[in-house]
Amino acid sequence: MKILKSLNAAQQEAVEYTKGPQLIIAGAGSGKTKVLTHKIAYLIENGYEPSSILALTFTNKAANEMKDRIKKLVGKQASEILMGTFHSVFARILRENSEKLGYKANFSIYDRDDSVQLVSHVIEELNIPGDMFSPNSVQHRISNMKNHMVTVEDFRQNFMDTVADEKFADIYEHYDKRLFENNAMDFDDLLLKPLELFERYPKVASRYRGRTRYILVDEYQDTNRAQYNLIKMMTSSRIKVTVVGDDAQSIYAWRGADISNILDFEKDFPNAKIFKLEQNYRSTQNILRAANSVIANNKNQIQKNLWTEREEGDKVSVIRCSDEKDEAYQISKRIKQEVQKRKLSLSDIAILYRTNSQSRALEDALRREKIPYQIIGGVEFYRRKEVKDIIAYLRVLANPEDEESLLRIMNFPQRGIGNTSIEKMLAFSRRLNISFLTTMGRIFEVIEVKERIQKNVKQFKLLLDKYIDLKDKLSLYELTSALVDELGILQLYKESKNKDDMNRYYNVQELLNAIREFTRANKGATIDDFLAEVSLVSGVDQMDDKSNMVTLMTVHSAKGLEFPVVFVTGLEEDLFPINQRFDSDADIEEERRLFYVACTRAKDKLYLTYARSRYRFGEVAYQDRSRFIDEMDPETIVEERQTGVRSGRKRKAYYDGLYGEGDGQERRSYRVGSRVRHEIFGEGKIMAIDGSGDTAKITINFEDHGTKRLIAKFANLTII
Repeated sequence: MKILKSLNAAQQEAVEYTKGPQLIIAGAGSGKTKVLTHKIAYLIENGYEPSSILALTFTNKAANEMKDRIKKLVGKQASEILMGTFHSVFARILRENSEKLGYKANFSIYDRDDSVQLVSHVIEELNIPGDMFSPNSVQHRISNMKNHMVTVEDFRQNFMDTVADEKFADIYEHYDKRLFENNAMDFDDLLLKPLELFERYPKVASRYRGRTRYILVDEYQDTNRAQYNLIKMMTSSRIKVTVVGDDAQSIYAWRGADISNILDFEKDFPNAKIFKLEQNYRSTQNILRAANSVIANNKNQIQKNLWTEREEGDKVSVIRCSDEKDEAYQISKRIKQEVQKRKLSLSDIAILYRTNSQSRALEDALRREKIPYQIIGGVEFYRRKEVKDIIAYLRVLANPEDEESLLRIMNFPQRGIGNTSIEKMLAFSRRLNISFLTTMGRIFEVIEVKERIQKNVKQFKLLLDKYIDLKDKLSLYELTSALVDELGILQLYKESKNKDDMNRYYNVQELLNAIREFTRANKGATIDDFLAEVSLVSGVDQMDDKSNMVTLMTVHSAKGLEFPVVFVTGLEEDLFPINQRFDSDADIEEERRLFYVACTRAKDKLYLTYARSRYRFGEVAYQDRSRFIDEMDPETIVEERQTGVRSGRKRKAYYDGLYGEGDGQERRSYRVGSRVRHEIFGEGKIMAIDGSGDTAKITINFEDHGTKRLIAKFANLTII
């Protein structure tokens, strides 16, 4: 068969096996996607109806790539396969059965920002002191509880140790209540609610099992407890299951991924058979040997021997730098050298880092050297304020009970409806147990609100009613264009003197373009269809791999990608690996797996960089270089010298030109008592200031990280 023709012996054996549960251990660069797509094509060619095949992935990008490949192998019938991310597939099942759980099919899906906003409103409603919790930390904890399938009731019974825990439980309970009242689910609910649906309605679960004959799961090492339970619920003795993954690339424990799911597969699925794909097609021998020598230090793993027939290739370059500025400069110089030497495009090069905060110095250097770049995992397009504002309008039209979206747009554009008036309307809404939109329609009964503001609210309600009525009469693009036009948003941004508003203007235009493309590609698409699509888009899904730009991203974002040249930066103890003190061996093993993922993104050349000193949290940190460099086979690496700018005055003059004096930070004046936000530590209050200007040392009491002393020049604080 032509489907098997291009496969090696191990891949072919894995594709042809259909007798029972199957675990395919697919080492980095071993053709995992190829095996998955060819297996699905093989099943279709051997009598499996495409609609009886369920394929689950972790990103839309992976799902779309697989669909395209399968189409090339078996033709149009590939479109009948039920394939997508866990969240998108089960969101579809929830919409089909929403009424059984008390929801309407047009429920909203809240992303992290929406959830944080809702938590903030809940904290206010419960009159919990603002300095007790930060909404970000509470949202993260709620998400963590849901990832581990801990309900509010479970939490109250098993995790209540302090007064703070009691308050958290109240917030958690009220948060879920508000979600339900808003006819909304958060990202984690898209996995928990299907479990609730299947447990409460066994016939529904049986119906979906009846449609399914084969389940395939990509990146199985990244599944959490809820995803594991969903897979178990969807399988039966007559349904075959194949999972593909690599325990050496399990890097998401912090968001609930459980490596034991892949390590214990044989226990969970009796008579399971394991297949290993060990031939790497991506990296040179030196890169592979270097990565293998590091991951060998992990004790908790499935043994495998990754090998390649590729050439030996360049040794891994290790570059010692003075500080983060020098690191950025050294990288930008070598990018130019690599493009010239290997005749590469800039899109063939990636710079990876452990934390997002490392990107600033790199961006400054790339701009200085006029090297175009894109950042993956920064502020994603659909999370930008002006885009989310328009999306919020569409959410209200689709789901008028979505109170959070309605509150977001009450004063966008400005309508003179102040917070005090909104609070009085909310109180009226709660008192009568009616929706906020209904309250807007009865605004003249809210006597505490001034007559002028009542009229503004009434006008806004009439506008929303008009477009709610039009949503089924106009195409999605016509509806959105008319709404944006009537609101005057584009005109507002165009006439603004704020330089950032021109970017907002273009972003709104880009959103309209995206809606136009979506309606062209999906005939008869509704608001619900579009919102379902955009609510589940991730940063990697939006990656532009056609433009000639260097890609900057965290190592977590890079998993599944490959580049001819890769720079792994910030290789110092306490940064990569991230912690100085590890609670358990599992923590350092996860960091080592993350480093292994970083190294195995490289095809032809791998650079590792570290700095002798680095500004972190507003202070100069002096760390040893990462243990991971020292764990590498010394035969595979070469220590390189710094190039270009030397020490002394010449170096200082260069960097002053590159970053501007004062490290390019905006100078600000801080006062004792001011509330500030820090990128890492979150929100806090200034307790003391020693000195003045950029060299001042600021003592801040952070809500979640205690007291820190930071240098004003490098603290990068936002006054709130």
